[in-house]
Amino acid sequence: MSQSVRSIKIVSDNRKASFLYEILEKYEAGIALFGPEIKSVKTGKVNISDGYIIIKNEEALLLNVHISPYDKANRENKDPLRTRALLLHKHEILRLLGKVKEKNLTIIPLKMYLTHGKAKIEIALAKGKKLYDKREDLKKKDQTREMEKAIKNHNRR
Repeated sequence: MSQSVRSIKIVSDNRKASFLYEILEKYEAGIALFGPEIKSVKTGKVNISDGYIIIKNEEALLLNVHISPYDKANRENKDPLRTRALLLHKHEILRLLGKVKEKNLTIIPLKMYLTHGKAKIEIALAKGKKLYDKREDLKKKDQTREMEKAIKNHNRR
């Protein structure tokens, strides 16, 4: 019994997300794209750092994600910032909607990737960090870096 290895190519990554938000839960969703858009995604012309997800009429919508127009498809190109539907199960959408309304959370995209020729997006239920939380994270990061540096220097001797 051999397991098939899942080939994943990360197209875009939201690096600001872990700094600005506390990630509570992660979900994987498909994205409804047109032909020229998927070609643009495959070439890596995507920016998800300003994106967010809203739930409207029991449908998850991806907003403010920029997919550059595909060069070779001039007539068929859509608006680069258009609203795109996310493909999630209804129970996942209702669960996210309940959490967002109840606990004042937000849904953000973490990364977009290709798997088996299909574009997927990893989204997260997140809580915005306060300024002191961000400072605390930076302090921990610095302490970890200092400890690793000290260990590295100690091992050289």
